[in-house]
Amino acid sequence: MNQLTGFFWFVLMLVPLIFLQRLLHREIQAVFLILTRDVRFTMVAFQIIFLPGVFLHELSHFLTAKLLRVPTGRFSVIPRALPDGRLQLGYVETARSDVVRDSLIGAAPLIVGTLVVAYVSIYQLDMRVLWDVLRNGQFNLFWMGIGALPRVRDFYLWFYLVFTVSSTMMPSESDRHAWLELVISVGVLFAIALLVGAGPWMLDNIAPRLSLFLSSVAVIFGLSSAVHVVLILPIALIHKLLARLTGVDVA
Repeated sequence: MNQLTGFFWFVLMLVPLIFLQRLLHREIQAVFLILTRDVRFTMVAFQIIFLPGVFLHELSHFLTAKLLRVPTGRFSVIPRALPDGRLQLGYVETARSDVVRDSLIGAAPLIVGTLVVAYVSIYQLDMRVLWDVLRNGQFNLFWMGIGALPRVRDFYLWFYLVFTVSSTMMPSESDRHAWLELVISVGVLFAIALLVGAGPWMLDNIAPRLSLFLSSVAVIFGLSSAVHVVLILPIALIHKLLARLTGVDVA
């Protein structure tokens, strides 16, 4: 069961992050809509707030496609409303290729975004110390460290970068179009490996490394979720106060 620990934490941290992303986006849009009653202005304001993350998201698609020699078309970070009512913050046109390359291009924002958040957390905010203190159960020291974070040089700039990148790094539905086929293919290969007797070897050699990797990614997802929680609380409060004062709310 230890080999599944990393996967467990990965899923446990990923699901709340997806939910918190969507909730925060809705709250921010609601605040702008109540204040301005202007959908176009709300779209522009929303795009400006998330521009660094959106640019990195689309750039990662573009560069990964170029690296894998997949033809690309137009590149845009201009928001547009989709027919189903959703807001598309940007896009990159890429040709369809094989399932592996399409999956990698689709996953590029998540990979690059996770690396950026990890870099900021480790090398700019020195979160490794806080993580070690938390794991050791030294909660007083942990909260002291949290309180000292705003005094880190350029803290608010790094916090904003973590927020925008982590809030826009999840692949969209179109980004995931090849994932099901890839998962099925990997599942078939895994089943064949089990049938030929490679299960114990994979359990001893591959599973521990994969579990460690997924655990590390789960820590980054957990940090991203914490950033979203910190921002959701005041923004949701502003939303409620504006709705009460103006008598107008957004579902």
